[in-house]
Amino acid sequence: MNKRFDNLRVAKGVYVPPIGKTYPEDNPTQSLLHPHFIYNTVFDETYPYIDDSFKYKFNNWFGYYCFLYPIVFLINHIKNGLRIHGREILKKYKKELSNGAITICNHCNRLDAPAVLEAIHAKHTTRIPMFAPNFNTKDHWYMWAVGGIPIPETGGMTAMKRFNAAFDEFHRRGSWFHIFPEAARWDYYKPLRPFQKGAFTMAYKYNMPILPCVITFRERKGIYKLFGKASEPLLSITIGEPILPDTTKNRKIEVDNLRQKAHLQMQKMAGIENNTWPAEPENE
Repeated sequence: MNKRFDNLRVAKGVYVPPIGKTYPEDNPTQSLLHPHFIYNTVFDETYPYIDDSFKYKFNNWFGYYCFLYPIVFLINHIKNGLRIHGREILKKYKKELSNGAITICNHCNRLDAPAVLEAIHAKHTTRIPMFAPNFNTKDHWYMWAVGGIPIPETGGMTAMKRFNAAFDEFHRRGSWFHIFPEAARWDYYKPLRPFQKGAFTMAYKYNMPILPCVITFRERKGIYKLFGKASEPLLSITIGEPILPDTTKNRKIEVDNLRQKAHLQMQKMAGIENNTWPAEPENE
């Protein structure tokens, strides 16, 4: 049974893909993937969260402009029929976004991060906190080259201080950040799951706008049936109005306020009328 999925109510005309999967009911961050690990890198206080080597700078540039832009983006359009909406937001709020922003999005497809990066015309300096174990899979080069920064697994507070200090420096350099506040990827899951507070804590700390993006689904039709299973929907991504932090308010109160605003705004963008999950985790 998928009670939360089944009790979802959406606006007329909003497509909900009939995937037929069973999703967790109580743990919204449970991993549904079973990656094969082929490396054994340790992500602790010794990991170079900032890498200014020529090797990294070249791979970072190459990963974006010779792999992500010409190949991955094209695959997303062919396989997933990706459509992008709301780019006028970037022009409308050019001033507010000029010193960087934090994009957030629902985590519902293997190519959802590239969809966000294409939608915002991301630069190679974009940085993305990522689940560290996945850097030990076959995707390690791609995640590293496109600006993925592993969230420390071990090393305690010392490791987290180095991770946080890296993002302090990235912010100083003017980088944009991308975060999936739902944490785990649930393919083609329509309800919006609770948001972890990390993105909103960063927004308050750095006084950066939150730029919400939402991936929605369309029925796979026509020529797209040649490039994917009929049960797998096509994707659309929409850029929403930025949410600006009020750093004159108490940090905890404003972080919660940003999270609530973002969750509600993204529900509306997705055409969701009854979401069935709260904005924040029940056991945070």
